Amino acid sequence: MVRPEQLRDRQQPLKEAYRDDPSRAVVRFRSRGVLVPQQIACRVETDHGAVFSALHLAAGGDEPSACSGNMLLDALVACLGVTLCAVAAAMGIAIERGSIEAEALFDFRGTLGVDRTVPVGIPRIDVGVNLASNASEEQQRRLLEIAERYCVIFQTLRNPPEVQVSLRPAS
Repeated sequence: MVRPEQLRDRQQPLKEAYRDDPSRAVVRFRSRGVLVPQQIACRVETDHGAVFSALHLAAGGDEPSACSGNMLLDALVACLGVTLCAVAAAMGIAIERGSIEAEALFDFRGTLGVDRTVPVGIPRIDVGVNLASNASEEQQRRLLEIAERYCVIFQTLRNPPEVQVSLRPAS
């Protein structure tokens, strides 16, 4: 387990630098995908290897592959998991074991244009956090509350950003 002072020692110089020069705290995230039109797919180039994303079987895909809906839930689970671990370390809570599960129901009639009254998108995401730790139930509730406050993906979904799409010439 990372001790609270270890995490503070790692983060304190960063916090000071960001207070002194707020521009140092701004990091540009990027994602790049290469279209694979003959397979109705996109190869997403990540920092940790490529992920091949194609149509879900329920949308006419011909084989199971990474689905962007699942990738969204994966990002939420990953971010919340990392944030929970960091907050627990800062609070001195030892997590013996834990897991996070995210679920969403998606109605493919919207994205396939079968019924225009059905929205395109995920209307609700349910997240379950299972923890075994040395913390009381109240401390665990506080841990989850703080993790929600600082989880980037959770907050992005809760308060959606402005998203702009523009067409650019192929290079």
